[in-house]
Amino acid sequence: MRHYAILRLLLACFFLYFAWPVIPHASTFLELTFWGGWLIFFLLVIGANLSTLLQMTRPPIMEQDEIKQRQTYNH
Repeated sequence: MRHYAILRLLLACFFLYFAWPVIPHASTFLELTFWGGWLIFFLLVIGANLSTLLQMTRPPIMEQDEIKQRQTYNH
């Protein structure tokens, strides 16, 4: 399900689009800590979705295609 990874990448970039102008105006330690943590989380989200998109890792359980197997009952 590549489209979910692409949608999550687009959503993360959308959030970055709104956050980027505010980040340079951070002046206090608390603001710098918040934006630093936010950017680290952003990089984790981008990295995880890129690895799913490039098939380096398996997608989440909910997004994996189920292989339909016929169940047999042997008694």
